[in-house]
Amino acid sequence: MVEPYCDKSIKLFSLNANRDLAEKISQESGIPLGKLSSRQFSDGEIQINIEESVRGVDVYIIQSTSYPVNDHLWELLIMVDACKRASARTVTVVTPYFGYARQDRIAASREPITAKLVANMLVKAGVERVVTLDLHAAQVQGFYDIPVDNLLTMPMFAEHYINAGLTGSDVVVVSPKNSGVKRARSLAEYLDAPIAIVDYADDDSSRDSGYIIGDVSGKKAIIIDDILNTGRTFSEAAKLIKENGAVEVYAVASHGLFAGGAAELLDQAPIEEIVVTDSVSCKEKLPKQIKYITSSKLLAEALLNIHEHKPVSPLFNYKPKA
Repeated sequence: MVEPYCDKSIKLFSLNANRDLAEKISQESGIPLGKLSSRQFSDGEIQINIEESVRGVDVYIIQSTSYPVNDHLWELLIMVDACKRASARTVTVVTPYFGYARQDRIAASREPITAKLVANMLVKAGVERVVTLDLHAAQVQGFYDIPVDNLLTMPMFAEHYINAGLTGSDVVVVSPKNSGVKRARSLAEYLDAPIAIVDYADDDSSRDSGYIIGDVSGKKAIIIDDILNTGRTFSEAAKLIKENGAVEVYAVASHGLFAGGAAELLDQAPIEEIVVTDSVSCKEKLPKQIKYITSSKLLAEALLNIHEHKPVSPLFNYKPKA
């Protein structure tokens, strides 16, 4: 059991998006969760009251901006404002899942860059540092004029598969779309395995138009992506990989949103196991193959290193134990 953290100049608060993860981070760090109340009026307005002093301390707020995204984003902004008005020395937000990160560029005429807007709002509210996990696009860090620590979950996933014996030439790591090749290669290097790519002849992303670049025949395939949302990408890729001769199919994603009917879709897919982190507290039905890996230790170490003015970079260089 972790000893209580005795430094009184730091306080840790959890909002409503992911209380379970916040409690795990508290246990890993030894920092108790601070007391606050957060409620919504009948018209949806959010009211927050911090029930202990934060004057002169470094405040860390844990809040994923997951579904309902706008409620959780506004709750975070209001909490930041409350801390600043209560004379907190610094405010750091810990957003294990950063919503709106997919809107990081103009993909069609007259589209906004909403990830930049959200970054502006957080900085304007008074945030001085952001800690997050596996941003959808790493360049979102550049939208902030404050430090952003984008922690990587890949070593945790690698350790999981190494312990499961899924390594070497009998395994292939598959990117379910051509934009995810870098992510697939990163995991493949840990596992000493080759990679393959699922691509499509047109824009419908259906199995009928899909083909595989690389060899999956006779191999155990691991599909990897950063966000598992509706489950369609994983489901279609798994079926295509299986049709091309893979003996087993596994899936892994940093953030499991499981929106809509994702569970039903994935239950019917030929996937042995679906691994995600606990960055999102999902209220939807979960697929039967689900396995969670906690990110609490990684986040707790990052917070303590930041507070103690130690480098965060060693957490990026972590090597999984075989």
